[in-house]
Amino acid sequence: MHRLHLNAHHGTPGIIVLPEGGYRRARAEITAWPGYAPTPLHRLEMPGVAGLWWKDESQRFGLRSFKALGGAYAVQKLLAQELARRGTAPHADAAALESGRYAHATEQITVTCATDGNHGRSVAWGAQRFGCRCVIFVHENVSQGRREAIARFGAEVREVPGNYDDSVRAAQRAADENGWFVISDTSYPGYTEPPRDVMQGYRVMAEEALSQMPAPPSHVFVPGGVGGVAAAVSVQLRKQAPGARLIVVEPEAAACLLASAEAGAPTTVTGELDTIMAGLACGEPSLLAWQELERGAFAFMAVPDSAVPAAMRALKARGVEAGESAVAGWIALESLLAAPEEAARLGLGPDSRVLAFGTEGATDPELYARLTAA
Repeated sequence: MHRLHLNAHHGTPGIIVLPEGGYRRARAEITAWPGYAPTPLHRLEMPGVAGLWWKDESQRFGLRSFKALGGAYAVQKLLAQELARRGTAPHADAAALESGRYAHATEQITVTCATDGNHGRSVAWGAQRFGCRCVIFVHENVSQGRREAIARFGAEVREVPGNYDDSVRAAQRAADENGWFVISDTSYPGYTEPPRDVMQGYRVMAEEALSQMPAPPSHVFVPGGVGGVAAAVSVQLRKQAPGARLIVVEPEAAACLLASAEAGAPTTVTGELDTIMAGLACGEPSLLAWQELERGAFAFMAVPDSAVPAAMRALKARGVEAGESAVAGWIALESLLAAPEEAARLGLGPDSRVLAFGTEGATDPELYARLTAA
C-alpha cells in the first residue's frame, strides 16, 4: 500500500535554485559531448489515463542512467575552474580536457563522492574522460556489480560502514583531509555549487522529455532519492509545462522527502534505509533540492519494495529496460489508479497525460536478470 501526501505549500514563491544562465551553459557543454543523443520517449498503454509516456534512460552515454548527465558535467566544470584559478588555462572546455593537453595539471586533482552506484559511475566516467584522479565511497549494501562498474572507469572504490548518508560524510572528511574535491549530487549547508551543476545537467533529460511529448503532461512522476533529479524536473516543468502536477516517489524505507513535506521542514530518516530501490536509499534531503521541491512538488508518495519486481517485469514485457529505482513512478501510477479516491485528489483520470522518468536501466545486470525472471 502506498502513502500519499499532498504538498500544502505547492505553488508558493521561493528562491531561484537553478538559474537559467547556468542551465544554458550545462546544456551547451553536454549536448556537444561525443555520443550525445536524446534518449527515447516511449508511449505505453496504461488503462485509466489518456496516455503514459516513459522517458527511457537505460542507455544514456552507455552508463545506463540519467546520472551520466550530472556527475560528469560537474567534474568537467570543477576542473575548468581549478585550471583557471591556478593560471594553467583560462577557458578549458571538454575537448581541451579530453585531449590531455592539461594532463600535467589535472592528474594532480582528485575528485570524490559517495554513491549508491549510478552517481559514482558518472563521476568516475567524468574523471577518466577529463584526466583527474577519482575516489568513490560506497556503503556496505552497494552491490558488487555496481562497485565493479565504477572501478572499470579507473576509480578507487572504498567501502565505509553504515548507509548512504554515512558514506556522504566519509567522502567529505576524506576531501577535507587530503585536499580533494567533492562532486556530490546532494547538497548541505556550506556545500552547494557542484550539486547545483549536477542538477543543471539533469535538466537536459527533462527538457528532452517535454520537447518529445505531443502535448504538455498533466502529471509527472519522478523518483525521489535526495531530491536532485526531482528538483531539476520541477524547475524545467515551470519553464515548459507550468500546469503539470509533479509527484515525487520514494521507497517506504527511505522516504525522506515525504517526511520533510509532512514536517514542513527538511527531515532525516534514520536506520539502514534498506530498500531494493538502491539508487533511492537516501535518508537526508539535499538542501538545494528541498528549496525547490517544498514549493514545486504537488505531492509526495512512498511505495513498497514488494511491487518492484512485478513492475520491472511489466516494463520488460513492453520492451523497456527499467532498473529497480526506475520503476518507482510506474508503481505509484498503478497504485493510484487502483485507488480512485486517491487518484481524484491528484486530478488523475481518463484525460490525464502522464510523463514518468525511467531513470535507469540494468545498472546491475545480474540483479536485473534475477528480478525480471518469470
